[in-house]
Amino acid sequence: MPHVITAGETMLLGVPSRPGLLRHSQSLELKVGGAESNVAIALSRLGIPSGWISCLGDDEAGQLVLDRVRGEGVDTSQVRRLGEYTGLYLRDTAGTKVRVHYYRAGSAASRMAPGTFDPGYLDGADFLHLTGITPALSESCADFVRWAAREASVRGARVSFDVNYRSKLGPAEVARGFVEDLLPELDLLFVGDDEALALWGVCGEGLVRELAAAHPSGDAFEVVLKRGERGSSALVGGQFVEEPGFEVPEVDPIGAGDAHVAGYLAGSLWGLDVQKRLSLANAMGAYSVMTLGDYEGLPGPEEIRALMDGKSKPGR
Repeated sequence: MPHVITAGETMLLGVPSRPGLLRHSQSLELKVGGAESNVAIALSRLGIPSGWISCLGDDEAGQLVLDRVRGEGVDTSQVRRLGEYTGLYLRDTAGTKVRVHYYRAGSAASRMAPGTFDPGYLDGADFLHLTGITPALSESCADFVRWAAREASVRGARVSFDVNYRSKLGPAEVARGFVEDLLPELDLLFVGDDEALALWGVCGEGLVRELAAAHPSGDAFEVVLKRGERGSSALVGGQFVEEPGFEVPEVDPIGAGDAHVAGYLAGSLWGLDVQKRLSLANAMGAYSVMTLGDYEGLPGPEEIRALMDGKSKPGR
C-alpha cells in the first residue's frame, strides 16, 4: 500500500550527450522526466512505498516511461494507456542557462479527468501529492486535480501541492487563481521563491503568512518556501522556521524542487520536527543537482542520513 501517491504527467526526455545547443548535438540520451514521478521515485529510494497515477500513450515512449518509473519500485497500477501520444521534452544549455522545449499539447496525460483512477486507491495513503503543472495542461486536467484533492481529503489522506509554475503552460494570473481557489482542499503547500515572485510579486515570510491566513484550518496548514541553494523555510503551527542549504557543485538544476518536496514529505512520515524536515529536504535537493537527469542522482536512506549527520560530503 503506497504511503504517498502522486499524480501528473511524465514525459520522454531527450538530453544531448554534451552541454550546448540542441542544434549542434549528434546524439540524445533518452530519459524520463515529470515532477510527480520524480517525487514518487525519490520517496521509493528512501524506502517509502509510493504510487504514481497518470495517463501514457500506447506507444514506445509510453512503455519506456512506464518501465523506468516502475523499475524504481513505484506502484504504477493506476496508470492508464491511451491512444494519444506520450509527451516529449528536450533540454539543452545556452551558456549557463538550461532550456526546455516541450512537445506535450494533446498528449495522453492532458486527457486526465475526474474518474481517471479508482479513488479507492487513496484509502490508507498518508499523502496525495499534486502540482500546478497538471491543471495547466487542459481543462479536464484542472478538474482532475480538484476532484483528486477532494477524494483524498474524504478518504483521510493529506493533500500536498507544489505550485511548480511553468510560464510556457500559461499566464501567472491563471496559475495564481488556481492555487488560491484550491487552498481550502490543501494541507501542505510548496512554493519556490521565483514562483512566488512570478505569481504574487513578493517572496518571504510575509507571503507565507498571507497564504496560511487564507486557509480555513489556520495553523494546521503548512507552507514551505523553497529557496534553492539558499535553503528553505516553512510556516508550521504559526512558527516560521528557516534552514540553510548545502553547498554542492551544480550539474543540472532540473528536478531539485521535486527532490526537496520528497525530502519534506519523508521527514513528515518519519515524524521529524520541522527543522529536520527542512534539512532533509535541502539535502535531497542538493543531491539532485549534482547529476544530469531529473532523478538519477537521488540518494538512498543511508546516503542522505550520512550527509545530514555530517559524516559525508556530497560530490566527494
